[in-house]
Amino acid sequence: MNAFAYVIIAIHILCSVGLVVFVLLHSGKGTGLSSMFGGAMPTTPTGTGIIEKNLDRITIGFAAGYAVSALLLMLIYTPGA
Repeated sequence: MNAFAYVIIAIHILCSVGLVVFVLLHSGKGTGLSSMFGGAMPTTPTGTGIIEKNLDRITIGFAAGYAVSALLLMLIYTPGA
């Protein structure tokens, strides 16, 4: 197995752990990361705060990285070789 495969496996593991962490930081129905700060953060008209929007973007980034690394591993990884 070449060094590129090891790098992709490391990225895949980091993305999977990050995805689990950031999905667990999400919460529903009025409780969220911004409510931990006592509601000090202003909310937008849609009801979500700046922190939740950034949390969504980070989670989407980790999900995209996970998907891309999974596809790359499917193409380049050969077990036992």
